[in-house]
Amino acid sequence: MPRSKFWQREVASLRQQLHYLQENHRQLLGEELSGLSTKDLTNLENQIEMSLKGIRKQKEQILTDEIRELNQKGNLIHQQNIELYKTVNLIQQEYTELQKVSEKGCGSEPNGGVQATHTISNRYDLHAPINLQLSQPQTQKHKTSTSIMQLGLQLHHTED
Repeated sequence: MPRSKFWQREVASLRQQLHYLQENHRQLLGEELSGLSTKDLTNLENQIEMSLKGIRKQKEQILTDEIRELNQKGNLIHQQNIELYKTVNLIQQEYTELQKVSEKGCGSEPNGGVQATHTISNRYDLHAPINLQLSQPQTQKHKTSTSIMQLGLQLHHTED
């Protein structure tokens, strides 16, 4: 068999495969369904449902991984918040000690002393666990849900 005949058959076969794939693709998109039987449509429907299951499974895995990562980041931030709280307490204690030493050294002059007030406001439980979970989406109209994390540590100094 001459080479040209072989390549002609190969080209014809590839064209036929391309035509079949294009037709199948259009049917998966819901186009050109008029010539299909009930059995063909049922098979197509099952094929699409299986594809959707795979897509949803992959999407859920990605979201689960992202939630796990966010939980890890949240726990890290939580630990950093605890350390900052401890640091502020330590600074407050050191400042109180310095104030006591300063008051002893300066005497009780009416206008010479420094009065300091310290307020630590912790609006959140530093030891509460932080956990995120995957849940079904809720439809909401004209609402946005936001969560604001605040560091509830404030240090105020006042001088007379």
